[in-house]
Amino acid sequence: MNLPNEKRQSFRESIRTFFATSHNVLWILLAVITLLFTLIIYPNLAVTKYTYKVGDIAEKNIKAPRDFYLPDDAATEANRRLAIRSVLNVYDNNTELKGRQVTKVRRAFKTFRTILTQAPPAPPAHVEPESSDTSSATTPAATPVDEVWLRKKEFDEKLGIEVSRGAFEVLEKNLFSKEIENLICQVYSEIMNNGVVANKELLLRHGDRGITLRTLDGKEESIAKNLRAFYGLEQAQTMVRIVADPLFKSKPEIGYNALNLIVDFTQRMLQPNITVNGSETEIRAKRAAEEVKPVLYQVKVGEMILREGERVTEFQLAKLKELQIQTKKRHLFSRSIGAALVTALFLIISYLVHYRPKSEELADRNKNMVFLATVLTLFLFVAKISLSVPGVIGASVEFDISETAVYFGMPVAAGAMAVCLFMGMEAALFFSIIFAALVTLVFSNQFAIFIYIFLSSAMGAYWMRHCRERKVFIKAGGRLGLLNLFLAIAVATYTQEISVELLAWSCLFAFTGGMMSGIVTAGIAPLLEMLFDYTTDIKLLELANLDQPILRRLMIEAPGTYNHSVIVGTLADAVASDIGANPLLARVCGYYHDIGKIEKAQYFIENQKDGKNRHDKLAPSMSALILTGHVKAGLEIARQYRLGQAIMDTIQQHHGTSLIEYFYEKAKAQKEDSEETVNPDDFRYPGPKPQSVEAAIVMMADVLEAATRTLDNPTPARIQGLVQTLINKIFASGQLDYCEITLKDLHIMAKRFNVVLSGIHHHRIKYPEKTGNGSKGRHGDSHRQQADDAPDSPENDRGEREGHLKRLGIT
Repeated sequence: MNLPNEKRQSFRESIRTFFATSHNVLWILLAVITLLFTLIIYPNLAVTKYTYKVGDIAEKNIKAPRDFYLPDDAATEANRRLAIRSVLNVYDNNTELKGRQVTKVRRAFKTFRTILTQAPPAPPAHVEPESSDTSSATTPAATPVDEVWLRKKEFDEKLGIEVSRGAFEVLEKNLFSKEIENLICQVYSEIMNNGVVANKELLLRHGDRGITLRTLDGKEESIAKNLRAFYGLEQAQTMVRIVADPLFKSKPEIGYNALNLIVDFTQRMLQPNITVNGSETEIRAKRAAEEVKPVLYQVKVGEMILREGERVTEFQLAKLKELQIQTKKRHLFSRSIGAALVTALFLIISYLVHYRPKSEELADRNKNMVFLATVLTLFLFVAKISLSVPGVIGASVEFDISETAVYFGMPVAAGAMAVCLFMGMEAALFFSIIFAALVTLVFSNQFAIFIYIFLSSAMGAYWMRHCRERKVFIKAGGRLGLLNLFLAIAVATYTQEISVELLAWSCLFAFTGGMMSGIVTAGIAPLLEMLFDYTTDIKLLELANLDQPILRRLMIEAPGTYNHSVIVGTLADAVASDIGANPLLARVCGYYHDIGKIEKAQYFIENQKDGKNRHDKLAPSMSALILTGHVKAGLEIARQYRLGQAIMDTIQQHHGTSLIEYFYEKAKAQKEDSEETVNPDDFRYPGPKPQSVEAAIVMMADVLEAATRTLDNPTPARIQGLVQTLINKIFASGQLDYCEITLKDLHIMAKRFNVVLSGIHHHRIKYPEKTGNGSKGRHGDSHRQQADDAPDSPENDRGEREGHLKRLGIT
């Protein structure tokens, strides 16, 4: 089209406006990416029908177009039998049995010990004759001993065993001693804690495999390997005396009869607390068999299924049939629609989950989405081209090179590295997932390719997080090459039979792919930076050079503003690093925030000479228009010099919507006698308020640097008070409402502002100019003199200059 320059410019502007303001951009991008990706994977969607029978001669070579699996029923059944044999027998451990029995013993002994140790009842005043048929159970005992013997059956029931009269007599004589009670409980507990089984012979059949020992409620279980440690019931009864003997030796006061009683009681109370649970064992064996996955014979992509001229075997035919079963379910059109839907849904869900929640302006969101779509499409084409590379290499060399090894040489990690460079690590990580998934579809659903591309892309982006120099691309590429080397070895080991030749080629191509990713990223980064108007740290470092044309122009045409901007940049840099913001961005924004003052430099106080203020002859409203106009002028200059959106945003936001108080008050004073009111909005900057932390830092640095120049004696205390007052004023006026700055951050910023401003406005010691005979002052060299102490007389000035020259050895 031969359009005039104005029409061409108008056309470009309309396109730019559409992408910046239209809500339909995302739908257009979705349709374009889906269509392109479907076209990229189109050859993989075709379905081929085979009609061979066993014994037929193959007419051509047939390779597997993708990975697929054949079920192996015999191997699956063998694995199920093995899984059943691997299930350990389940035994229940009744941990509550011991506690219940010990409680019974203690309650029985306590009850009868209480009866024997209580005071005997007083004899009744009148004793009624007893009837001959009244039972002893209802007749009150005359003494505690009688009552004990009358309640012997109750003792048996409490203990759970039948106690002989002789044993009961021993207990009665020992007053149901606490020592006997403790010894019975101690010996019983020790035996039961070890574990008692009903049939130890059956237990030992499990041999070295062990058993699963679980509590009755099934909440806890463990594997028991040392099965001989458990007692059989007879063995446990034998162990009672062995366990009790050392305890009796430490208590000689207990008689022999009591010893036999303790052993007898303990042996008779013993019960198996570990029992086999056949039903649970059977349930677990059945579950283990059901969890066995079918054994599948893997046919790998590229594997030769049939060779031309060979007879078709039953196994080869099974491969062909299984391939058709897995690929014949849908025809080409439906598969294409399915691929498109999968791609579209994947992109939509990815956007909804990750990108939509971010609070971005519509223009920024559209730009970022166009950028991601461009990078994604570009590197999908790179991946598609890589599919044909093995064939080209194989045709040009005499030796065989594995296709997978060649794929490792793809520089596809460059996509995620570029995204990290412009949008950060979080966006790059999500991009890596999307890109790896789509490339996996291109490579016929090879999961190993997904792992390789995702990990390589993610780590490549990680090493690009803090890229401020061009050499970082090469360093990241070298590191990525080494990582790819290990990833290639892991993937090759997982997917193929290992050989020295395969590993060698895989390592070579993988390292080359990593290095090429760094080189490709370095090559496309400037192009993407220009196309999408991104501002990287590398560009910021270039803009931080004070020899930039716009800064040199500012230095010449507005030297006061230039000096102010340099100091604001220094302040912003120092503060940003303390609160986790981007110090480089803050410093550069400080350098350029006032470039709009170039247009009318003499209307700003820092550039005025001879004490003449041009605003004295202007109306306050006109002065306000001139002051606020430097923001718009700065935006135009920034756009002309392509400084980047981040710097343009700071230029627009560094005054927020603050009020120009001086001219506002001046206008109010001029209209005090009239009924006309002054609208404060006419004296406000257009804004918006700072949207980023760096813009807010530049706002505060701008205000504080200018304000500290008005102090007559800028001592640290005065500077600290001024900083506190102005920051509180900015905060209270709501200028920081839309940026992520906390009160803690404000406190840290105030401390750093105090330190830097005190250093800038530090005091110097006054040095006397002369001390006689051309000697130095007592404080140092006489040529170090404050400007305020310079003599006013030209003659004196000339004489002093001559003196200085003489002292410097110049005649």
